[in-house]
Amino acid sequence: MGKVFGSVRARAALGATVVVAVALVAAGLAVLGVLRSNLADRAEVDAGAAARAVASKVAGGVAYRELDLGDETPVQIVDEDHRVRAVSDDLQAVTGTGSSSVRPDAAAGEDHDDDGAGEVSSTPEYSAGTARIDGETAEYRWAALEVTDARGEDVTVYAGAPLATEQGAVGTVRDAMLIGLPLLLVVVAGVTWLVTRRALRPVEGIRREMAAITASTDLSRRVPVPGSYDEVARLARTTNETLTALEASVERQRAFVADASHELRSPVASLRTQLEVGAAHPELLDLDGAVEDVVRLQRLAADLLLLARLDAGERPAHAPVALDALVREELAQRLGDRVPVRMEEVAPVAVPGSRGQLARVLGNLVDNAQRHARGGVRVAVREEGRWAVLEVADDGQGVPEGERERIFERFVRLDDARSRDDGGAGLGLAIARDVAVRHGGTLAVRAAPEGGALFELRLPTGS
Repeated sequence: MGKVFGSVRARAALGATVVVAVALVAAGLAVLGVLRSNLADRAEVDAGAAARAVASKVAGGVAYRELDLGDETPVQIVDEDHRVRAVSDDLQAVTGTGSSSVRPDAAAGEDHDDDGAGEVSSTPEYSAGTARIDGETAEYRWAALEVTDARGEDVTVYAGAPLATEQGAVGTVRDAMLIGLPLLLVVVAGVTWLVTRRALRPVEGIRREMAAITASTDLSRRVPVPGSYDEVARLARTTNETLTALEASVERQRAFVADASHELRSPVASLRTQLEVGAAHPELLDLDGAVEDVVRLQRLAADLLLLARLDAGERPAHAPVALDALVREELAQRLGDRVPVRMEEVAPVAVPGSRGQLARVLGNLVDNAQRHARGGVRVAVREEGRWAVLEVADDGQGVPEGERERIFERFVRLDDARSRDDGGAGLGLAIARDVAVRHGGTLAVRAAPEGGALFELRLPTGS
């Protein structure tokens, strides 16, 4: 059973067929009920009219033996003692009336003419029964109407209307439904199968292309996009966007690994050379250079580990961090730097996040500013609405407008030689921006009033 209905087409066809079947059965039952009720009401109207016509004659003084009861409608007149006063000539048997007898009762007395007038009840009562006429028994709807004849005696006139018309009409409609319902369900199932198959054909194309991409590991391929504007087309476009992002991520990862290998190779080779020379000629060992290479390796390894955690989706903590206190503590450790750092405006403001990561951002920005400054670096903290703004500016040459986004890419150094000498690997600004984005903020660069570069870090205060 699971294999038979394992496809979407089969389940859609089955579901549509079941829904239509339930709806049609419910509608058919309702139609049959309404039809039966209407025809039964019509039979009651006919029976009531026939009973009223006979009752009017009885009330008008017509003798029972002289009543013309007709041949189309069976009629029976019964008194209070359930004795038959008059009956239709062709009525052979009856049920559902006041008496099962079909012959006038001789003990009921003889008719007497009277000039008086009787009275007819205004509302008939209805019941179900049968009647046998000319040897054929059928169901009837009986109307009972009480009458006071011209002599003042109370009798009940029963007139019947056949239910054969109602039963025939209901049976015809029921048979038509029983024949037409299976045919209609077959049509519904077939149409649903074909429509679903046609609708899902692009999905199968997307699946085959995705399987081919997985097998070939060629992320430059894209799934076919149908020309329609439905959900399948949106799925194909979203899939292609995902493939584009995945391809870019893989390429970025490959470039990152290549650049990291290149950056690690230089200090490792330099350190190995110095140690080999020192082992062969201890008097020539450059201990300070070896220490610098080890520090450079340590910084590069720390940067790479942090980038790996950020790429893995690590989210910062949401503890409040006093940004002004953080700036004061970090700058207090730089009093002996080659390029002095001065604090201008430091407003008290707190932001939710990781204190360690924010301190890393501040350190990277200050290191970058000192590397390019001529005489000094300026740091300021202020609050603008729901944003905390940290500015780090230098008086160097600044960043060309066309390079202001490129400098935030990994392993990018506009002054490669000097950055190597200072131990930079082109990761500081990339790390700073990644941390800013993961804290819900931004990091941008523009020209500083001093003539150099001004880095502006904006973080939400959470208030």
